[in-house]
Amino acid sequence: MIRVENLHRHFGGFRAVDGATLEIRKGAITGLIGPNGAGKTTLFNVIAGRLPPTSGHVYMGDEEITGLPPHVLFHKGVLRTFQIAHEFGSMTVRENLMMVPAAQSGENLWDALFRRGKVASEEERLRAKADEVLEFLTISHLADQKAAMISGGQKKLLELGRTMMVDAKIVFLDEVGAGVNRTLLNTIGDAIVRLNRERGYTFCVIEHDMDFIGRICGPVICMAEGKVLAEGTVDEVKNDERVIEAYLGTGLKNKLKEEHAHG
Repeated sequence: MIRVENLHRHFGGFRAVDGATLEIRKGAITGLIGPNGAGKTTLFNVIAGRLPPTSGHVYMGDEEITGLPPHVLFHKGVLRTFQIAHEFGSMTVRENLMMVPAAQSGENLWDALFRRGKVASEEERLRAKADEVLEFLTISHLADQKAAMISGGQKKLLELGRTMMVDAKIVFLDEVGAGVNRTLLNTIGDAIVRLNRERGYTFCVIEHDMDFIGRICGPVICMAEGKVLAEGTVDEVKNDERVIEAYLGTGLKNKLKEEHAHG
């Protein structure tokens, strides 16, 4: 689905992404892990068009999408969520979903003035679609709540719901577990797995909660210092010496080994 080749993104002398090469398989839920500062979110931002790369290439299938802006990628089915949810707080949860699809008739002045029946009919279809999404995510009871008033975990579900309002092909999820209680995190995980299995969504998930990654992800990619450090199953990556060192540091790793050796 997505192929990244020798990607760089520099901020002055700092190499946030430093020659990353990786593939995200179609139909998979891929985990992207790594210590803070590894370059994970910057990689997402470059793939999703929020930041131009310093060099390197991004492909979607056989098509190069390097540097395309977010609105163009949106129409190609490339969507992302954020570590801090970006809801429209003064609008209801349902309204937040209804505004997602592009090129709505009500946005056209002529249609809004002279084709009100068309606008009303489309709005009713969007409302029905939004209610279907809310039911899928088990948050129908929040439909008429102002989005600013719902919890952080519920806002993460709302962001996931936005991707369901359009023809998403691949969704990049940035720390869906940040600030979310365990019960809601399980609900989010269940929704991701259902979207993957029932609707064919491809996901790439940044997350620090390894239990969550282990529960929903197949392949896992670990980044460190802007590079891809290891790839494989959750267990393979967790037990990789390079990954352990990246997370713990050489000194702590050796100390843990000594403590284990001495019982």
